Amino acid sequence: MPDFPPADPRAPAPQDVEGVMMRWMQPLVVDGDVHACPTCGAYRDWIVFCLRDDSVWLRCRAGHQVQEPRLNAAWFNRNSGPVDHWHPTLEDGLRHLGH
Repeated sequence: MPDFPPADPRAPAPQDVEGVMMRWMQPLVVDGDVHACPTCGAYRDWIVFCLRDDSVWLRCRAGHQVQEPRLNAAWFNRNSGPVDHWHPTLEDGLRHLGH
């Protein structure tokens, strides 16, 4: 087994990445209020997306998505862990996070 990395190791370049996502299992409290899905009323088990334009979007377990303007990239970075996987499609990322 050689000690050298593969000939073409490549992490995705910033322009290749549309955004990052994380799972948020507990109720999401924004400005002192528990955020609930405006469509189905779910208030926990979110997928939180931070997109390239610094907008933050929430996706409930039922698949409803809504932008949350009170959250931004700085909030996301404070609350997320390090990026541990890169997924070529949204569906792959959602499956990885259990949605």
